[in-house]
Amino acid sequence: MNAPVSLPRVGFAGVGWIGLNRLRAIAAAGMAEIVGIADTSPDAAQAAVRSIEARAPTARVVRDFDELLAQDLDGIVIATPSGLHASQATAALEHGRAVFCQKPLARTAHEAAQVIRAARASDRLLSVDLCYRTVAGVPQLVELARSGELGELYAADLVFHNAYGPDKSWFYDLQQSGGGCVMDLGIHLLDLALLAFNYQEVCAVHSRLHRAGTLLRKPIEELEDHAFAEVQFSTGATARIACSWRLSAGQDAVIEAAFYGTRGSAILRNIDGSFYNFTVEHCVGTKRRAIAGRDDQWGGRAANAWVRKLSQGTRFDERTERLYDLSVLVDAIYGRQSG
Repeated sequence: MNAPVSLPRVGFAGVGWIGLNRLRAIAAAGMAEIVGIADTSPDAAQAAVRSIEARAPTARVVRDFDELLAQDLDGIVIATPSGLHASQATAALEHGRAVFCQKPLARTAHEAAQVIRAARASDRLLSVDLCYRTVAGVPQLVELARSGELGELYAADLVFHNAYGPDKSWFYDLQQSGGGCVMDLGIHLLDLALLAFNYQEVCAVHSRLHRAGTLLRKPIEELEDHAFAEVQFSTGATARIACSWRLSAGQDAVIEAAFYGTRGSAILRNIDGSFYNFTVEHCVGTKRRAIAGRDDQWGGRAANAWVRKLSQGTRFDERTERLYDLSVLVDAIYGRQSG
């Protein structure tokens, strides 16, 4: 008779809307033993435990992040305010815990480099919740762009306009958030661009950032609510990015990532202003082929993929270094020097 398989023991730091969503997704998948939950709101932590008690009977509330770190854990999911990500992720890695961190990994490339060094030194798995990678059809879109099926990839247009702004006060504090709509929304677009262009060398970045219609000076000292950026690659390809909070978009959100090559294009679009439902299409001339359509269940895929790797014993992955490239690009848009 085979011995029972030991599930990885996982703790959660932060169970706001995103953290709670990821907690429930991991509990529903049944691939991890959820041990401890910490949140600055004890009521939120208790409610989170109650919401998963049928699937995770061992879960309990702990006082704070330090007490969570002291538990016998294999990994920690971090979904706290952005300003805490780098320090908490570094501490967890130095304690030998794998980390799944809500985006952004850090406020700056300098902070991101510190976290990545800690992951390498401890040989622990580090992943970031860049969840739009997991939308149905996006892996195929990236493969189309990289494989040469679109021909020579030379241009991309990516947008993420939100008719609302964040509902948490810390988002509007530069020290806590690290940036405005670029850090919140644009980072997903930049990640998709880097993936599709296969991390080609970036040779120039130009950006214009606005707050309530006023052009901001860089490096920023105020949070932007609207941003344009142009990323030029060494191959001659160009990606244009636009993102915003509180835009009069006529719907909840406008989300699109279109990649153009000499023989075709691949396009991700949200459906009817949705944050959750998308189409992905491969276009050649006036013809188009659907790769994927309506898909409501992608939110927890990245988290569960991390748990799966954790259960397989995956350690530090060299591709984790690409998280630094993403942070450098964000810094460039904000006019910050990356060290």
